[in-house]
Amino acid sequence: MSDISLDDRGFTLGQGLFETVLWAGGVLEYWDDHVERMERGCRALGLPLPPRADVAAAGEAALAAAGRPARAAVRLNWSAGSGDRGLDPPEAYAPRLTAVASAIAAPAGPVRLATARTRRNDRSPASRLKTLSYLDNVLARAEARAAGADEALMLNTAGEIACAAAANVFWARHDEVFTPSLDCGVLDGVLRRQVIAACHALGVPVQEVYANPGRVAGAPMFVTNSLMGVRPVASLDGRDLPASTLVAAIAKAVSRAPK
Repeated sequence: MSDISLDDRGFTLGQGLFETVLWAGGVLEYWDDHVERMERGCRALGLPLPPRADVAAAGEAALAAAGRPARAAVRLNWSAGSGDRGLDPPEAYAPRLTAVASAIAAPAGPVRLATARTRRNDRSPASRLKTLSYLDNVLARAEARAAGADEALMLNTAGEIACAAAANVFWARHDEVFTPSLDCGVLDGVLRRQVIAACHALGVPVQEVYANPGRVAGAPMFVTNSLMGVRPVASLDGRDLPASTLVAAIAKAVSRAPK
């Protein structure tokens, strides 16, 4: 892992991207999906693409430095690199790649959600990218913790359901599954794609929608990200939500999907 310069635009402006990859069972799960998403983000931000061999080497080095724990979160950062002060980009980018691995426990039990006041800015292109600027998500998570929940439910500027602070959101009604459209300011999650594919394989209708909070009231919910997989939601804003055999079937299908 290289040192970060004080004039690095990732440090000073949040200009850059990151991916968090699960290391479990001796495998970096959905590795190609994560690298491809980082490349899509680079194209959107006008940054050079990181060489794939360098990304793989950085991930392996981070795991080695952490002692290769049984289960770990491997964080890859691709920063815009050094530049003069101010907002104008350098004439030529020289991005920096860093990586760190941290041992983590397997997730246990369902999640409690609390709706945050902090909104997801669906009008910003950054809302659909995994950028180094995550302050809104940090604030939303802090709100949820203060409310006694584990995770935040974030609405967008139109008051529509968008996502959790660090996860995609789904709910079920009448044997159908729903998730917010990417246009709601939603990250194109790696596990989100896996859930949609699993629903198709199971013959379960899945819809990407624009929905206000009333659409999910009392419905079984679940959240997904690469580290926790598929986790049911126990409660929203202090109100218990029902368990669902459909959610359990989707979680099982995703866990068996090729990585």
